[in-house]
Amino acid sequence: MQITESVINTRVQEWLTPFFDTSTQQEIQNLQNNPEELKESFYKDLEFGTGGMRGVMGVGTNRINKYTLGKSTQGLSNYLIKQFPGEQPKAVIAYDCRNNSDTLAQIVADVFSANGVKVYLFSSLRPTPELSFAVRELGCHCGIVLTASHNPPEYNGYKVYWQDGGQLVPPQDREIINEINSLKYSDIQFTANTELIQKIDHEIDTIFINKSVQNGSFVATQEAKDNTTIVFTSLHGTSITAVPETLKKAGYKNVHIVKEQAEPDGNFPTVVSPNPEEPEALTMAMKLAEDVKADIVIGTDPDCDRLGIAIRNDKNELQLLNGNQTMIVMTWFLLENYKKQQDFIGNEYIASTIVSTPMMQNLASSYEVEYKEVLTGFKWIAKLIKDYPDKNFIGGGEESFGFMVGDFVRDKDAVTSTLLACEIVAATKATGSSFYATLLELYTKYGFYKENLVSLVKKGIDGAAEIKQTMIDLRNNPPEYINNEKVVLIEDYQTGITKNILDNTETTIEIPTSNVLIFYTEAGSKIAARPSGTEPKIKFYISVQESLDSVTNFDITQQQLDSKINAIKKDLKLI
Repeated sequence: MQITESVINTRVQEWLTPFFDTSTQQEIQNLQNNPEELKESFYKDLEFGTGGMRGVMGVGTNRINKYTLGKSTQGLSNYLIKQFPGEQPKAVIAYDCRNNSDTLAQIVADVFSANGVKVYLFSSLRPTPELSFAVRELGCHCGIVLTASHNPPEYNGYKVYWQDGGQLVPPQDREIINEINSLKYSDIQFTANTELIQKIDHEIDTIFINKSVQNGSFVATQEAKDNTTIVFTSLHGTSITAVPETLKKAGYKNVHIVKEQAEPDGNFPTVVSPNPEEPEALTMAMKLAEDVKADIVIGTDPDCDRLGIAIRNDKNELQLLNGNQTMIVMTWFLLENYKKQQDFIGNEYIASTIVSTPMMQNLASSYEVEYKEVLTGFKWIAKLIKDYPDKNFIGGGEESFGFMVGDFVRDKDAVTSTLLACEIVAATKATGSSFYATLLELYTKYGFYKENLVSLVKKGIDGAAEIKQTMIDLRNNPPEYINNEKVVLIEDYQTGITKNILDNTETTIEIPTSNVLIFYTEAGSKIAARPSGTEPKIKFYISVQESLDSVTNFDITQQQLDSKINAIKKDLKLI
């Protein structure tokens, strides 16, 4: 729907009424000297995406502030009371290092308590996976974490978790959104019932860290751990509260922390972006790793649910891995050790997402375990655990640097995954191999798959319209060839239909709908297009593959795959 100036003006005038505090009204008055910014602030309401509600902090319906979060919390409170009649609804709240996160967390706690909801509020910043764990540990009906993950400093966000410790999924998400949309801002109850707010601290930390050590420790001996040197950076985020202690309890002594990035800071002063997907973010850690001759470098994002790693390659150089590569080795390690320790009984499975590497399917087949594929977003992997209680989730991840070990946390978890990565390095080094050598061996066994992500930033109203039109054009005029490779299959997750171009047949996709298109070519290439659910971007995921008969041919084959990826980018006008 096209938002008219009159609709925007009506919203602005509402925010100038006495219900809104004087500082908010003053900021709006100041924005009236900047019509474009005023329009951006009010042209829509913030929405829940794949990672919850995320946006720029400021005044307005399209910004993160006490009123937009207050309205969401009021709606969630109303929903809890309706869903659990006769019970004392309980919520646990955590927050990350971002500017205003502590203040916004307190506001959320106040609104919950004003509505009779018992609140457990972490006394200071904590990792997102600890919040997921705390929901079940404390027997809460829901959980909230204030975070904007790896977004720039001006962002913040609000992620909602349900009783199972996973993020909101259907039908709860839509029902809660409808409840929120039925409210006026004046319905928000801000006056706290302080008796219902309980601060929590190290008692949950200890349980969570012990569970992380239990789930992330495998075969590495103490001698192997002593022979492993680790460099870790929290990138100014929350992981500093959990990862070093987890590694210490697991027996790793040679852990070097990047001191310049150890202090939590929502301005992220030493990086362009606190995103472990970006090589620049690990620059300081890589330098320290060379100084101390580290075997592995690990960096986590601000809320500690994703990790980026670098390991020593066959030339003893530090090499950054992408999320797919890390996921493959971690999943293999879990499967291999699970098989050795207790063997499979037939109810095990691993999981990943529709835009991640197809190599996961091959890995599952080799170990004769089930492979489940879900939409982008870890909430869908967590939902599998709830939907299949009689099955055993071993582990799984997604290309965007998220991984989950077992099911004690119901979201991607960089605490346990960091420990798992160190275990792999220690265990393989002790046998004369390495993390890197293991990756190459897996390529020879399961096929050499190489992936690349192109993210096109499209900000504001015009950007949103451009993203929408791009997806419309791809649906209405799908490419017949990509890089001279015939397109043989198209999966449209919005319509829920897979079309086989070769025999012109259609089949139904048996997972929820989403605005994603995936094209498969006759040569085995896979290209997915998807608007981001949390950022103003449209993303293109490219996967190409080739057989690798020997690790000695790795460099040549990699060059061939790189050339193919670049050719696909040029053909689709992505570069």
